[in-house]
Amino acid sequence: MKRSNVLRMFVLGWMTFVWVFLWGTFSVANILGGLAVAVIITVLLPLPRVPVEGRVHLLSAVRLGVVIFVESIQSTVSVAWLAIRPSAQPVTGVLRCRLTIKSDLVLTLWTDIMNNIPGTMVLEIDQVRRIMYLHVLDVSTDKAVADFYRSARLIERLLIDTFERDEEWQPSPWRSGTEEAI
Repeated sequence: MKRSNVLRMFVLGWMTFVWVFLWGTFSVANILGGLAVAVIITVLLPLPRVPVEGRVHLLSAVRLGVVIFVESIQSTVSVAWLAIRPSAQPVTGVLRCRLTIKSDLVLTLWTDIMNNIPGTMVLEIDQVRRIMYLHVLDVSTDKAVADFYRSARLIERLLIDTFERDEEWQPSPWRSGTEEAI
């Protein structure tokens, strides 16, 4: 079965699950209704094709999930401490981070992860050069800046390990010519 068909089936199944979950009743009529709504949505409102390149490695994905969880908890505690500590407000700043991620989809995942970690927010994305500008809540010490870069690099490395291993990387046939030069 082709990868695109598997993806379509997954999307239909997920939308049907969400429909049944929202109605709160597991019944044949609800499942069929959800499936009908999912088919109508995917036919009438199709999403653009997203190049999917490489393969998913489950063990690396689990490690990535654990790291994201730990980083989020650490950042939450850090932001909470910055909010209640008796000293002056933290020094904030914009930091630049150049990434080696190849795929736009994985780049989007990195951006989403960084936006969901408390204390960081992606402000600008230079998609062609793979440079990100992020607002970081605490850049008051060299250690705080180094911790941010360590976290950003760790998440990048785990995303590459999960989705973009060099030995399995094949550019998508739908990739536009301008992105090939990266």
